[in-house]
Amino acid sequence: MTTPASLTAMHQAASLKKQVIDALRTAILDGRFQSGDRLIEREICEMFQVSRTLLREALSQLAAEGVVQIIPHRGPIVAVYSVEDARAIYELRATLEEMAGRCFAERASAAELKALENAFAALKRACRGKPDKDFLAMKASFYTALTAGAHNPVLEDMLRMIHWRVTMLRAHTLSQPGRLSKSMEEIGAVMDALSRRDAEAAGLACRRHVTNAAAIATAILTAQAEEKAEEKAAVKGAAKTTSTTAAKARGGARLARV
Repeated sequence: MTTPASLTAMHQAASLKKQVIDALRTAILDGRFQSGDRLIEREICEMFQVSRTLLREALSQLAAEGVVQIIPHRGPIVAVYSVEDARAIYELRATLEEMAGRCFAERASAAELKALENAFAALKRACRGKPDKDFLAMKASFYTALTAGAHNPVLEDMLRMIHWRVTMLRAHTLSQPGRLSKSMEEIGAVMDALSRRDAEAAGLACRRHVTNAAAIATAILTAQAEEKAEEKAAVKGAAKTTSTTAAKARGGARLARV
């Protein structure tokens, strides 16, 4: 039988789990943990003063969001995205955001449009200088307002999940010279279409913004993958040369003894 005391305990455990999920997600998205970093359970348990059981539940949720990856025989790490991963993420994001733009134009109230305009104004203020945590927070607020006005709860949930993954990749796109200003121009085009209640133009503007971000992200990830492959080949080549030199030296020593 469930008692009031047990219900209270369950509620407290659920609340604590959410706090751990939010805190660890924020630490990852803010860059305190880098892509590929191991998440050592003992250290994180001490950091948040929680049990290993609770932490593992939190890590499972973050893995479902795409922020963390659980590697067999190694444990949890901060998610690492390949070029193929990025293409798939942006492909889905483009479709979802195009739909969000169309739905907002058709369904949002005047108050919701005003809220989106306010979010865009805050985003423009936050983009002065290099993109930082404030900018990313304001961009998240912008998308929250956009999806709220689209009045499709399933779309809202799906975009929330995809945006965690996008945030992991956004550091690549916004690091490109001139990308931040171009990104704001693209979002401005979305706002222009929404203010006219032009659903088709809004959807296309949303897709264009995502497509441009995708091109930059995949180009950077491709270059990084090629650089790593070259480094790996160089290390392998150096190891082979060392091995060959050592073998020749051993052979020379044997001949000298003869």
